[in-house]
Amino acid sequence: MINTFQTSLAPQPPPPVPPRHHNGSHPILIPTHLPSQSHSKSVLHFLVGMVLLHLFLSIGGFIYLSFKMNYIFLQEKQQPYPAQEFLPVANMQKGQLQEKPTKAFARMLVLQPSVTQIPNQGYLLWDKSHSDLSNISLLHKSSRLEILKPGKYHVYSKVTFSKSDSKRPLASKVMLRKSEVDEEKPVMMAYCSLDSHKVSFPNMCTAMQGEILTLEKGNQLSIWVQDTALVDYEEGATTFGIYEL
Repeated sequence: MINTFQTSLAPQPPPPVPPRHHNGSHPILIPTHLPSQSHSKSVLHFLVGMVLLHLFLSIGGFIYLSFKMNYIFLQEKQQPYPAQEFLPVANMQKGQLQEKPTKAFARMLVLQPSVTQIPNQGYLLWDKSHSDLSNISLLHKSSRLEILKPGKYHVYSKVTFSKSDSKRPLASKVMLRKSEVDEEKPVMMAYCSLDSHKVSFPNMCTAMQGEILTLEKGNQLSIWVQDTALVDYEEGATTFGIYEL
């Protein structure tokens, strides 16, 4: 008899058993889809746009601040400062403005005496039209300077002699009179001498002096010489100055 339960095919081995994990859990694989190419381009375009927008905003802000600062600088430059327009200083006690006080000074140039003037009167005259005066007055036929502000002053004189005196040395004295009723007295003096043997050039000498004096209001100063005819009256040769310290 023919056995119908047998086949010519060889028996097949059983399927392999999947490996087991030590913790007993099985990984669950979730199928995912890769992002499309169009979606990646959109994200890239968005990022590039944000960077460009930030760059434009930064440049625009910088330009705006630059114009703003230049405008403010020009506005402040065009506005005058009160301290540059005038020189008054504030009086904090009275709440008013008063001008800065001017220093008293006098720079005098000698005035040549006229032909009708007695040459040996002794006091030099000063040319007011060619001299500088501030808070000091010229009195007594242009021979005395009157102090109007009390204080310490630098007093100087320069007297140049072109002729000698055979009996006395050439002298220059600064005379002080405290008031009209007081007697004057010398407070400064200087001497010089001429060499009568040198005849190849003009014979001259200069008596110069300078002191710091404390003067009161109403004091009067003058320059005395023994003979005004011996003085050299060339411009700048004989001067008299008083400067408040």
